[in-house]
Amino acid sequence: MSETTLSLENAALPGLLRRLAAMLYDALLVLALVVVAFTLVYLPLAMGFGLENLQEHPVFRTFMTLWMLFVGVGFHIWFWTHGGQTLGMRAWRLRLFSEEGGPVSLKQALVRYGVAILSWLVLGLGFLWILFDPQKRAWHDIASHTRLLLVDPRVS
Repeated sequence: MSETTLSLENAALPGLLRRLAAMLYDALLVLALVVVAFTLVYLPLAMGFGLENLQEHPVFRTFMTLWMLFVGVGFHIWFWTHGGQTLGMRAWRLRLFSEEGGPVSLKQALVRYGVAILSWLVLGLGFLWILFDPQKRAWHDIASHTRLLLVDPRVS
């Protein structure tokens, strides 16, 4: 068994609280990252072009919104497709695999992210599904054909 593949048959399945803890950890990291990304772009715009109030400039406001969205989504997509762990997932010993036990593809990561957003929009029902699914899968796990597993910290 290599570091990038895993047998899913006897793997430990994380519960809802561990998943939520990792998401909170990642949310704080993404917030900090978005603030830095905003500042790195906004300050030069404000100083170089005098755009202190982005509300007056819809093109730049739209650009900044898309930029921050790219940074936030990109954080998860990058980590999921490059090792299967965000920093929060690493701290809580979680790792993402495809259903076959290998690495997650870009398509799977995008589907996972989109369905996870939908899961939150319906009052978290997609996450609460973990409590009823015998394999402890959330909607985004099912839709993206991925599995979130509890891993030995020496392996991650």
